[in-house]
Amino acid sequence: MAQPQHQPRSVGELFLDRVGRTPDALAFSYPEGSSWKKLTWAQTEARVRAVACGLRVLGLRSEDVVAILAGTRIEWVLADLGILCAGGATSTIYASSTAEECAYILGDSAAVVCFAENEEQVGKLLARRAELPALKKIVVFDGSPSQDGFVLPFNALEALGGAHDTAHPGTFEETCAAVEGHALATLIYTSGTTGRPKGVELTHACWVSQSAAIEASGILDHEEPSQLFWLPLAHSFGKMIGTAQLRIGFPTVIDGRVERLVENLGRFRPTFVCAVPRIFEKVHAKVVQAATDKGGPRAALFRWAIDVGLTVSRKRREGAAPGPMLEAQYLLADRLVFRKVRDLFGGRLKFFISGSAPLARDIAEFFDAVGITILEGYGLTESSAATHCNLPWNQRLGSVGPALPGAEVKLAEDGEVLMRGPWIMRGYRGRPEATAEALDAEGWLHTGDVGTLDEQGRLSITDRKKDLIKTSGGKYIAPTELENLLKAAAPLLSQVLIHGDQRSYVSALVTLDPEGLQRLAVRLELGELTGERAVAHLAVQQQVQRAIDQVNAGLPRFASIKRFVVLPREFSEAEGEVTPSQKLKRKAIEQRYRAQLDTMYH
Repeated sequence: MAQPQHQPRSVGELFLDRVGRTPDALAFSYPEGSSWKKLTWAQTEARVRAVACGLRVLGLRSEDVVAILAGTRIEWVLADLGILCAGGATSTIYASSTAEECAYILGDSAAVVCFAENEEQVGKLLARRAELPALKKIVVFDGSPSQDGFVLPFNALEALGGAHDTAHPGTFEETCAAVEGHALATLIYTSGTTGRPKGVELTHACWVSQSAAIEASGILDHEEPSQLFWLPLAHSFGKMIGTAQLRIGFPTVIDGRVERLVENLGRFRPTFVCAVPRIFEKVHAKVVQAATDKGGPRAALFRWAIDVGLTVSRKRREGAAPGPMLEAQYLLADRLVFRKVRDLFGGRLKFFISGSAPLARDIAEFFDAVGITILEGYGLTESSAATHCNLPWNQRLGSVGPALPGAEVKLAEDGEVLMRGPWIMRGYRGRPEATAEALDAEGWLHTGDVGTLDEQGRLSITDRKKDLIKTSGGKYIAPTELENLLKAAAPLLSQVLIHGDQRSYVSALVTLDPEGLQRLAVRLELGELTGERAVAHLAVQQQVQRAIDQVNAGLPRFASIKRFVVLPREFSEAEGEVTPSQKLKRKAIEQRYRAQLDTMYH
């Protein structure tokens, strides 16, 4: 009788299992200077082993926290896997974080080591060193050692670990094997759209069980799957797909430079890419505006093609086949327009996976019309990212798909989405009251999201429970839905904040897309159109008003947008107005622009 196959208990075991299965297969491609390098799984293991042993030499103990303060790059992955194989836990910090934010996470997590990307990031940490007694060492990816030894270069850590591994054979394997599934693996701090960030504790079992669910779902069961990865690894979305890679074994091109995204798509031709709605909004705006700016027959051809594509897409979703005439029109539209759009993404792309924030339905329909599939998913940091995802053979636009195998979902009486499963967090670090609020006695995570379930178990998220607006007339409005509708209706718009809680009607703050603004200025021969001049220009005001009129036509009267203010700049992370994943910090924005909001109600 065959012995049951060993099931990994930890991320380290999951990684070593992958190395054992396909040691010579390509694991990662990554930029180094002006060229590209590759690592097989065996080569990756050698570097991870060196990092893990180096951390043990520095005194790392089981479940000690090690932070990573860096953008997305190969060293981030090597450091993370090294930490986990050494029995430590990784805490993540966005490279855009301020010195104060870094100090908060390092202090709250009691991190003993911090990997930092470069001298700039090291400077943030040294500025707050006196407040961080637990921090024993900084390991810098690109930088020099400090005279007192407090800052150690990454290659020096690898050399230290390599020597230790040679002198103590078998220690690495023993250390990795000793890590239990219930041990802390990852400590991710919530983005803090409201209040102080909370440290979400995710165990090794969370990542192992979720990676198994992704494999069991069959979402990546296509020929030779390969990924281009650029998302922040500090976010749970990035961590999720990383452990799925260990389970399934697909190669990944890793390059966090967003400005190289289109170039990399054409160069490496991946079969799938994980992204956030902001990327799709920008691509949509760029494609639509470029076609519009051509004017005349070309603009008319584009509009005709999109209309045909939307009609065919809608019929197919309804289970109806397009007739011969419509099919012929679609083939022509595909040859003349859609194929050129798809070529931007490399030509082998099976689908995008969209997460982190809601995807506007109009944006999803546009991409579906041109033959680009976006599979929208859903999850929270507290659920190790994904609990739901549309599948290539089971998808519905506007939904986030069915639950992944092993995840349970139900709706509370008020529509709040509740989730339970093996990859739900064990709690918030040092916050028992907050943990009790989020996790009930039966293990259900109260997500704070309001949603609906269809007859096939596909979940749709309507809004955040705390974000729902209640007008002074007692009507409830989901602001995110209106914001997405407005952005889709006007490529010129970059961001929208819908306002109206306890007000007599709904209003909006809008920001402008710099590229769209420039194209508008060229098309209408308006000269330089920036800042206050852009805000006040009649052409800009008219474009926004037309989009609002279009959206209002499909809304009940109580939800229609009565007034708006165009702001002279985009909401930014640096100003504390959006999170690193580009979610609006509503309270902060409303407080900053209180005067502009008040003028719309006088």
